[in-house]
Amino acid sequence: MVSFRDNSGSWKDAVSVLSIVVACYSAYKYCRIVHKSKIPPVKTGVEELIGNTPLVLIKSLSNATGCNVYAKLELCNPAGSAKDRVAYNVIKMAEEKGELVRGKPGWVFEGTSGSTGISIAMLCNALGYKAHISLPDDTSNEKLALLESLGAVVNKVKPASIVDSNQYVNAAKKACELAVEKGERGVFADQFENEANWRIHYETTGPEIYQQTGGKLGVFIAGCGTGGTITGVSRFLKEKMKKKPLVVLADPQGSGFYNRINYGVMYDIVEKEGTRRRHQVDTIVEGIGLNRITRNFQLGEVYIDESVRVTDDQALRMAKFLMVNDGIFTGSSTAINAVAAVKMAKKVQPGTTIVIIACDAGSRHLSKFWKLAKEVDSNITLEQVIGE
Repeated sequence: MVSFRDNSGSWKDAVSVLSIVVACYSAYKYCRIVHKSKIPPVKTGVEELIGNTPLVLIKSLSNATGCNVYAKLELCNPAGSAKDRVAYNVIKMAEEKGELVRGKPGWVFEGTSGSTGISIAMLCNALGYKAHISLPDDTSNEKLALLESLGAVVNKVKPASIVDSNQYVNAAKKACELAVEKGERGVFADQFENEANWRIHYETTGPEIYQQTGGKLGVFIAGCGTGGTITGVSRFLKEKMKKKPLVVLADPQGSGFYNRINYGVMYDIVEKEGTRRRHQVDTIVEGIGLNRITRNFQLGEVYIDESVRVTDDQALRMAKFLMVNDGIFTGSSTAINAVAAVKMAKKVQPGTTIVIIACDAGSRHLSKFWKLAKEVDSNITLEQVIGE
């Protein structure tokens, strides 16, 4: 016969055991939540924040097209664009060659339409160097303000063709040569020709997209400025995947890549004498579009299946559409890619996974691109966006 005291002790033991079980289960659930949330480890510098950017479903485009349209949010890099990857890789390779030495004064020179310069300026501050950026004087005010706020030396030059010695890329190269002649450490980033560009996208951006989509990717879409992103990503995907994805170059009006990919001729109607209004391509879009073959593009051309041309009006309407319907505030080049995604969705099977590059945010384009985009009717339909 068990006494009351014994029963009391047994009850207390049971409560203790139950408390331990509850505590263990709570700890287990907490660990599971932490594991699932994938809280990133502490970083030792801003440069370690580059890459591993999110992939997000664009619900409005997916629902309308029947395809799964995703955006690779490169705008989530610390300096706000895909160019962070390139800038850091350029600097690392220069350090490996001894052209730059961590802890000692040094310069990074670049000719850019803005975003690469911003990435370089940020990283130079983080790593102890100085940035010298040459760019067209019609670059958006937001990009100029960012560069100046980041402490970069800004050299604004008149828009000109690449054959002009004062063109912004040539101006950057010249500035670098003068610095080196004076005995200063300096490197010309040369994003258009430097293979550090495409290689970093082959090593990081491509594998990230592959992993995030579970290897089930039907179409990859990107614009082309230097050619680094589309070359690096497409090369990785074509080599890695058994069922090769369709690689599409989204091209703004006035650029020659559309005809180069589809017809083998790097030419656009605005090349005709007297018809061009702008130095690079006849468009309000910044960052993509070109009328010359760069080293980075040349190395990836074989991996590109086709090109889609997008007008300025389509890009403006798409930017407004994405902002209103998805809360995605994009820059002009991202809007170009989104228009191309809708056009490609009409050609592929329903349910196809389409990934576009979201290059940067609209905050860098307020005084030019978004000055026009904000006037677009908020109730615009996707059919009206495409306008075909």
